[in-house]
Amino acid sequence: MFLGPQNKETGRVYVYLVGQPLLTFQGTLQPEPAQDARFGFAMGALPDLNQDGFADVAVGAPLEDGHRGALYLYHGTQNGVRPRPAQRIAAVSMPQALSYFGRSVDGRLDLDGDDLVDVAVGAQGAAVLLSSQPIVHLAPSLDVSPPAISVVQRDCRRRGQEAACLSAALCFQVTSRTRGRWDRRFHLRFTASLDEWTAGARAAFDGSGQRLSPRRLRLTVGNVTCEQLHFHVLDTSDYLRPVALTVTFALDNTTKPGPVLDEGSPTSIRKLVPFSKDCGPDNECITDLVLLANMDIRGSREDPFLVRGGRRKVLVSATLENRMENAYNTSLRLSFSRNLHLASFTPQRDRPVKVECAAPAPHARLCGVGHPVFPTGAKMTFLLEFEFSCSSLLSQVLVRLTATSSSREGSGTLRDNTAEASAYVQYEPHLLFSSESTLHRYEVHPYGTLPVGPGPEFKTTLRVQNLGCYVVSGLIISAFLPAVAHGGNYFLSLSQVITNNASCIVQNLTEPPGPPVHPEDLQHSSRLNGSNTRCQVVRCHLGWLAKGAEVSVGLLRLVHNEFFRKAKFKSVTVVSTFELGAEEGSVLQLTEASRWSESLLEVIQTRPILISLWILIGSVLGGLLLLALLVFCLWKLGFFARKKIPEEEKREEKLEQ
Repeated sequence: MFLGPQNKETGRVYVYLVGQPLLTFQGTLQPEPAQDARFGFAMGALPDLNQDGFADVAVGAPLEDGHRGALYLYHGTQNGVRPRPAQRIAAVSMPQALSYFGRSVDGRLDLDGDDLVDVAVGAQGAAVLLSSQPIVHLAPSLDVSPPAISVVQRDCRRRGQEAACLSAALCFQVTSRTRGRWDRRFHLRFTASLDEWTAGARAAFDGSGQRLSPRRLRLTVGNVTCEQLHFHVLDTSDYLRPVALTVTFALDNTTKPGPVLDEGSPTSIRKLVPFSKDCGPDNECITDLVLLANMDIRGSREDPFLVRGGRRKVLVSATLENRMENAYNTSLRLSFSRNLHLASFTPQRDRPVKVECAAPAPHARLCGVGHPVFPTGAKMTFLLEFEFSCSSLLSQVLVRLTATSSSREGSGTLRDNTAEASAYVQYEPHLLFSSESTLHRYEVHPYGTLPVGPGPEFKTTLRVQNLGCYVVSGLIISAFLPAVAHGGNYFLSLSQVITNNASCIVQNLTEPPGPPVHPEDLQHSSRLNGSNTRCQVVRCHLGWLAKGAEVSVGLLRLVHNEFFRKAKFKSVTVVSTFELGAEEGSVLQLTEASRWSESLLEVIQTRPILISLWILIGSVLGGLLLLALLVFCLWKLGFFARKKIPEEEKREEKLEQ
């Protein structure tokens, strides 16, 4: 006995072929995995069980499964015995409790009278009769009608939708080489599936889904039995891969014992049903998509288009045409610059064409056009309406469209599959630029009437309000403040700059076109501005200005009384000019009404009036004479006479009596 690991009685069978020389070693037979089995304790030659023309072998292993035992069946070949067992019959699978099953084997007699050889297997205190079964061979076939799925034509309705309906004829041809008296009618159970292991259902059985419920079919040896399977294909985007129809089957011996399939019989059949693309005999579509696009605005780098408040939309017209064979799964990819928002995407055609769009990114769209097929000679126009963004201001608007399909297109015609429409733009923001001063009129008093020193300090507030929707930046306020006259004499001076969301710098004094005004010539000038004085210049760079926000700059200035007291004039107006502009290269273009503002300060000089001494004496004497005349008139009228009360009058009358 062959001993395995740990001196277990594993057992082994050595196979020799009879020939020239007399015996030739072919190989060994042993159980897998090796165990305490005593494999080969009993062996028996069997007739041809599987009907392949070669005798078979039975090998007993009585110690397997804890001395319960097992029997191994090996099929013979032209060159000896197959190394792997065709069947293992274990004692634990028997209804009786057996021990040492396989201690003896015999397979030469037909004990049940069915003309089939039976195998007798000995066990401890028992013998088991194993009946052999007839073997049948199945030749399945699967024919689909129509042989291809039409993408364009829909000949039925399923689930309320148009679909392409097909039928498959599943047939089984049954043959057998087993002789004897046995029932040549038996049953087969099968199931079918469509596009198994594929995500997304493209096809379904009528009255069911992708998988057909198990069915039972009665077969007869020597005959061909068929079953019709009806299924349909709905609208799908995958037309490159064929639809797979798979049928799996097995013999049904649940009600009574029956034949078994031979080892060469298949247990499944698969049919690939392609899609018919109506593209000629080769069924390969070669297309030529042509795409054109036009924008309703024009603007170059030198002459950009101005986006005003009344117009904040731009239209793009795109035309897609197919000049060759059918284009399947045609898609239109749209991308546009960040300063645009897509408001609408409208196909324009007499016959309705299915267009479905998705947004893979905020400024991109992917649209399926004419799904599933954009046919030969088809032409379609799309109207795209965009709105200008309020938050992203770019110097150029750009719209790019690209047409693709799953059909093949030559490299020479791919250039016209992409179209672009663009224009350079500038934006006109709605800004309110204003100035407000705390001092509009100032009187200069002569020497001796007021304390000597500088005049009052006043504040001029510059304010920029964003009344539009654009978020603007890069604005610059330039303040031109008249300050210095002839000889470097200051009549106004900047004392402080108060900012909010702005950074300001004070630049050098400007030079007027002519000589600065002389204090003695001030009576000939009604205005002091940048044309006749040197100005202090303040430039402020403003920060981001959102919609509805405002920014202010305060300028504190001081009036120099000394200059105006020395000058000869009656009234003069100091004109301060303020300009609102944008940085160089900015996309903003301001209107004239929002660019300029002025602040006026009227300065008036008062003079002392000299009164003559004689006029003063005459005025005093005249006043005294007028007072004396008034007193005389009142005396004549009795104004100064004393009135007596009634008690005094009665007392005087009594005294007189």
